[in-house]
Amino acid sequence: MKQKITFVLSLLFGLFFINAGLNKFFNYMPMPEKMPEEMMKAMGGIMAIGWLMPLIAVAEIGSGLLIIFPKTRALGAIIVFPVMVGIVLTNTVTDTSGLPMTLPFVAILLWIIYDNRAKYMPMINE
Repeated sequence: MKQKITFVLSLLFGLFFINAGLNKFFNYMPMPEKMPEEMMKAMGGIMAIGWLMPLIAVAEIGSGLLIIFPKTRALGAIIVFPVMVGIVLTNTVTDTSGLPMTLPFVAILLWIIYDNRAKYMPMINE
């Protein structure tokens, strides 16, 4: 039962990040009309660095694909972790309206990392 729940959560998590990464390339989801000024300034700064959004998109797509498959889930979780830290910081410092949607994804990522903790031990013990 635990494996089925983990698979479903990992599948949803992976698909969410694949969608978010693809949206950075193809812009098929509309931006909210009323965004706070701080968020607009932050997004403008990120967009000014021309290589940053494609890098984030590739990390999101790649980690989303890796998280879906149990054999590569631990690697995908490590790759997406810095992206998730940025999402959490953006949603706590700049605009808190996205925080209720962000927290379940943080919980899923932490569960995936905890569930694969044995795979990370060789990195920590050496």
